[in-house]
Amino acid sequence: MARVLEFKLPDLGEGLTEAEIVRWLVDVGDVVTIDQPVVEVETAKAMVEVPCPYGGVVTARFGEEGAELPVGAPLLTVAVESAEGASVRGTSASGPSADRNTGSGEGIRPSGDGTGPAGESSGNVLVGYGTAAPAARRRRVRPSAFTAPLSSAPAPAPAPSSSPTPGIGAGEPMTAASTAAGASASASASTSAPAPASVARSSSVAPVAPVAVGHSSAADSGQMEGADENHGPVAVISPLVRRLARQHGLDLRHIAGSGRDGLILRADVESAIRGADDKRSADPEVQSVSESEPVAGAGERIPLRGVRGAVADKLSRSRREIPDATCWVDADATELMAARAAMNGAGTGTGGAAPKISVLALLARICTAALSRYPELNSTVDADAREIVRLPAVHLGFAAQTERGLVVPVVRDAHSRNAESISEEIGRLTEAARAGKLTPAQLTGGTFTLNNYGVFGVDGSTPIINHPEAAMLGVGRIVAKPWVHQGELAVRQVVQLSLTFDHRVCDGGTAGGFLRYVADCVEQPALLLRAL
Repeated sequence: MARVLEFKLPDLGEGLTEAEIVRWLVDVGDVVTIDQPVVEVETAKAMVEVPCPYGGVVTARFGEEGAELPVGAPLLTVAVESAEGASVRGTSASGPSADRNTGSGEGIRPSGDGTGPAGESSGNVLVGYGTAAPAARRRRVRPSAFTAPLSSAPAPAPAPSSSPTPGIGAGEPMTAASTAAGASASASASTSAPAPASVARSSSVAPVAPVAVGHSSAADSGQMEGADENHGPVAVISPLVRRLARQHGLDLRHIAGSGRDGLILRADVESAIRGADDKRSADPEVQSVSESEPVAGAGERIPLRGVRGAVADKLSRSRREIPDATCWVDADATELMAARAAMNGAGTGTGGAAPKISVLALLARICTAALSRYPELNSTVDADAREIVRLPAVHLGFAAQTERGLVVPVVRDAHSRNAESISEEIGRLTEAARAGKLTPAQLTGGTFTLNNYGVFGVDGSTPIINHPEAAMLGVGRIVAKPWVHQGELAVRQVVQLSLTFDHRVCDGGTAGGFLRYVADCVEQPALLLRAL
């Protein structure tokens, strides 16, 4: 006899709350083995294949290709063998997967279900992220304005209601299968473990309001997100609901929630949007404008999501929080280009031609040398503590344009690499970026960014700092220009360098000194020998 287990979209790390289904790798009725990839999803960081921790027969899929699901929403259900608690393993029952589940006997619980006993899954939804549930811990549940006091008498069963069940994404329909997904989420919520007896006996502790599947950041602390100092907390859990309201210019404080304890659902926001549209359409002035000329914003609408949405959010936050300033200088790159040609023309002696070193790699090596002299620019600002945090290592990000948009892969420990090593790592990360195979870990953790916009044929720019870093160096195209060299007018290879920096971490003198040193190394690459 088989029983059906539900596999939910796992937490992909780095604070990601949602993912878009790009391609299903299995169909309903297919037999899957443990750790077999079942769906390809695109997050704001990268495109990844998600393996299923169960082995069995796929009985349902939730979400069509192109649909966006929040973390924790059901992906698919699998019918597994239930005899003695063993799952259907197919050909992998005697392989490494079986060994993982019979070693310690500690019972790893996958995040897709979180309720199964030991041995039902591998726990390896994503390598590097894992699916094991965190160890059980006690925490106090703080009462809030949206929770009711706990009485000693059992709570009465809720009366039947015709309103939609708040399940996936706080009641928002996502696909044609959302009804089944909502039912699964409701069943999971109704069978959750009861509160500890010590909590039940305390009259000063209130139960936490029901939390929508897939949103746990604020709900785990028993409080709603978005508290407002003047108007109190806003009863919203789903970030999708918040984004929808923000896109339509709605104030959530003025929307009455239809969910439990006044929780604002997606249906409430959509109703408010329709009401606002009806009001505008009924306004004679608006009608007269629409009849005479097109209304602004009536053109094609492109959702800000995935990589484009992540870039928009980060750049907006940078402009909002960082008081940046930009300085720039022109530099004669003739000697740098000659040095690169000499490096690439040299042989290894035994292994044939040496690996080619890119101009970007040479500039990256110059940046690491400059940051060792001006460590203020390899730092970040802790605004809450009002402290500048100087970072010991240089993790150098570089902007790479791909078909999926702009991404910033990170070269780890760039300060300890030579130009050849940096060039090889940049090449490897660039290929992974173009193939959409970069992991979130390869796209985060940078401390300084190098932006080569010269590949687009432009000379200058005022870069926006990659929050929460403190500076970014922009490099324009290297082009032949008239230049005074050794007292005479000559044609030289000239490049414009621009540095945007956080004025909180340093003043213009430090930023100017950094940029001047970079320019000097571009004009005289031999200066780098001092930094070796």
